[in-house]
Amino acid sequence: MAQRPLEGKVVLDLTTALAGPYATLLLAGLGARVIKIENPERGGDASRNNSPYVTRDGLSIRRTSDEDMSVSMLSRGRNKESITLDLKQPAGRDVFFDLVAHADIVVENYSAGVTTRLGIDHAAVAEVNPKIVYTSISGFGSQGGPGTGKAMDTIIQALSGAMLTAGSPGDGPIRFGLPIGDLLAPLFAVIGTLSAVIQAGQTGRGQHVDVSMLGALTSLVAAEPFDAFEMIGLPTRTGDMVPRLAPFGIFEAADGYFAICGPTDPFAHGVLTTIGRPDLITDPRFAKRDGRVHNADELHAMISQWAADKPVAEVIAELERNGAPCAEVRSPRDAVRDPIVQQRGEVVPLSHPSYGEVVELFGSGLPISMSESDTSLDRPAPALGEHNTDVLGRLLGYDAERIAALAESKVL
Repeated sequence: MAQRPLEGKVVLDLTTALAGPYATLLLAGLGARVIKIENPERGGDASRNNSPYVTRDGLSIRRTSDEDMSVSMLSRGRNKESITLDLKQPAGRDVFFDLVAHADIVVENYSAGVTTRLGIDHAAVAEVNPKIVYTSISGFGSQGGPGTGKAMDTIIQALSGAMLTAGSPGDGPIRFGLPIGDLLAPLFAVIGTLSAVIQAGQTGRGQHVDVSMLGALTSLVAAEPFDAFEMIGLPTRTGDMVPRLAPFGIFEAADGYFAICGPTDPFAHGVLTTIGRPDLITDPRFAKRDGRVHNADELHAMISQWAADKPVAEVIAELERNGAPCAEVRSPRDAVRDPIVQQRGEVVPLSHPSYGEVVELFGSGLPISMSESDTSLDRPAPALGEHNTDVLGRLLGYDAERIAALAESKVL
């Protein structure tokens, strides 16, 4: 097996729920040794208690035994080791700082100010290991945010403006079903973390990488010039269609929906040929993009009428025959079973560490293929505290008596 890009790097994972664990999942897939530090008092990562659970008999709304594991943890805990550690106890912090001395990266997603109160913030960690990269993922950044300062995906979607980019004019706000606020920030966090690791290799000094969920999503909203569209009278919310790129949008066929993206002249001409109107290719209203945008409603109505009584498969075949970019609108269930994304390891089967693949479930793989490196998520999620003895004994050199004493005092 090819060496993994981050092989030899040790990550201390102080994250819980979704945003932070997704960041460390990516680092684990790239080959880092990710040691997940979980709170023994609260039953570990919050996602361990997210229904549904995989049981010996399949999926269940409720946990039926201690070995059952939530689908969330099965997905986000892969390729990680789990230890329990009470960071509120001085002895727990001592163990943490012993780990810091052996680590390259710390990732945390506490609310702003929590790590300072616990005494494990970047300043404290850098005193022990000046080369360490300390990455924080929070709702609003390390300075904190408005109100309670608490942030979850829906709060971030609301504040970012994203909810008013979907739908049609006059619609109420639309919450994206995919938790984009939770999933975007970890991508920027990983980019920042790896950049800081490279720089630390050059300078010998790590740094604090500070990523906010609100900033990450709002920066993405700003990547599309919605304010400019509004200034010149173009709608910012266009529903199923995008008139400024016509023909462009979602259309209904007899048995489902399909998408067309034909903003260039050749693509648009392929659409016109497909719907039986090649005569419009030289029509000033549709020959060039500006004309099509001006007459978008008429163009889109013709496409809808043409497709209304045809099966999606037939629609796709005819459009593709004329070089028009198009696709069936698939359900999430069908999408994750696409043989191409499965072959490339971008979506992979989930396996319970004890029960195996007792139910057919899929999780995100690592959607990065590298010619000289292996990038994969090939180990199941750990049980809570499964690696206490291995990490404290082998990595830190603690003897069995010391580990037992830590467990007896509920530090572990």
